[in-house]
Amino acid sequence: MTIKIAIADDELLFRQGLRAILSKQKDIEILFGATDGKDLIDQLATCDELPEIIITDLKMPEMDGIEATKIIRETFPDIKVIALTSYFSKPFIVNMIAIGAVAYLAKNSTPALMVKTIREVQAKGFYYDEKVFEFIKDGALKRGSHFKSRYFNEILFSKRETEVLELICQQLTTKEIAEKLNLSSRTIEVHRNNLQIKAGVKNVAGLVIYAIQYNLVTFDKFY
Repeated sequence: MTIKIAIADDELLFRQGLRAILSKQKDIEILFGATDGKDLIDQLATCDELPEIIITDLKMPEMDGIEATKIIRETFPDIKVIALTSYFSKPFIVNMIAIGAVAYLAKNSTPALMVKTIREVQAKGFYYDEKVFEFIKDGALKRGSHFKSRYFNEILFSKRETEVLELICQQLTTKEIAEKLNLSSRTIEVHRNNLQIKAGVKNVAGLVIYAIQYNLVTFDKFY
């Protein structure tokens, strides 16, 4: 299955270089490139085929990647956003994940890590390495709600849903979760959709943040 990609970066050389790297992968197709966030949103509104994943720089003129990600999350909720930037810092990461990015990459990442991240996002809906997970954990706990408790969430979610949630947080694919629980992939998708509705989030990445924020999973199991 081919993964449809769009790239947004105001640096032509970097954009072309990334296109050249990804074009070598048989399972990745670049649909278009954008010069900034506004160009990205404009092309999404008029293109014949929407990308499944967008790789966007954060710092761009006209409209930056942060604002573009907010718009994409609301207007094109099925598109997954990978944030790409030179500023690999905790505040940037926590903010981007909070507004809808499902993965975060430094611009000096290796081509192999870039390709791996794209494939992981396609397969699992998100991809965070150990460092990013730690940042998310710290940020989510600091933003934790005082109006919900773990007891509340144990009532909100069924035992099976909680099992699925923990396996999602361990970054297993739908197929892997289905095999582990001896269920069909379709059943796992139903559980995942129910979890998102109950948690009030729009994607799998949001579920992970929710689970960490309310201490519903054991973080030590992830790595």
